[in-house]
Amino acid sequence: MIANWNIGRHIVEFEQGGKARAEYGKELLKRLAVDLTARYGRGFSRSKLIYMRLFYLMFPKGATASHLLSWSHYLEILKVEDALARDFYVNECERAGWGVRELRRQIESSLFERYALSRDKKGVLALANKGAEPARPEDIVREPFVFEFTGINPVRRYTEKSLESRLCARLEDFMLELGKGYSFVGRQYAMQIGASRFKVDLVFYNRFLRCFVLIDLKRKGVTHRDIGQMNLYLNYFQNEESAPDDNPPIGILLGSIRDNVVVEYAMQGITNKLFVARYQLYMPDREQLRRELAYMLKSESSPKSKAASI
Repeated sequence: MIANWNIGRHIVEFEQGGKARAEYGKELLKRLAVDLTARYGRGFSRSKLIYMRLFYLMFPKGATASHLLSWSHYLEILKVEDALARDFYVNECERAGWGVRELRRQIESSLFERYALSRDKKGVLALANKGAEPARPEDIVREPFVFEFTGINPVRRYTEKSLESRLCARLEDFMLELGKGYSFVGRQYAMQIGASRFKVDLVFYNRFLRCFVLIDLKRKGVTHRDIGQMNLYLNYFQNEESAPDDNPPIGILLGSIRDNVVVEYAMQGITNKLFVARYQLYMPDREQLRRELAYMLKSESSPKSKAASI
């Protein structure tokens, strides 16, 4: 790792005269590849030198690059254009212990942008610098959740039961998408409330938030009845399942579409930690998410937006 950074530094500082944007050209890297291969053996192709150069440019202070990550990790991170997003993936990868496959999937699913769009500018900076360790119930919700690993074709008809089965069959991937600190409690978790018997699709426990997390899946939109029912489940868990030192349980209703007006009215008066979120069966449009995030940060910092919020 250090050797790769030093070679990148040599290319920029000595071969390019310290000019990061200099036209270093193909011939320079070809020549360096030949010289280094002759001197040290294999492992110094022109393409690898390109990434070594990028490594130095994107992490000019070598100490900021995590020594807990492999060169293969950095090959994925160097493909990320935004500096805040790069810092986020380094922090998350280091803390969560992602392998290269998990890291690649999180980058491809625009994890940083999906988290960041639910925060203000200060929250985005904190996300980049500290990662996404949940401190509040709101921190575990991302928009949207992405379930492409289930292999379900969004064009074809599927049922809530089949979606649940696919998620449980790929539980490791599902928990990676949910975030940090989850342990699986049960599927179709039964609750006897009065004379009636109810079942919630999926139950987890989050060790960071110290509470149960209940998830119900909806093939289409979430209705006011679904919200009322989840509120019932949360009341039950608070009184019957949670330990005395547990925090109040969290409920997440996941639908493929969301009617914000219905959600707004149905949620009024509910004091439980209940969230309605969207899921997708395909990877989101990364460029669109980047544009939305850039617009959000720009709007938030503009004088007009500040005046409107006063």
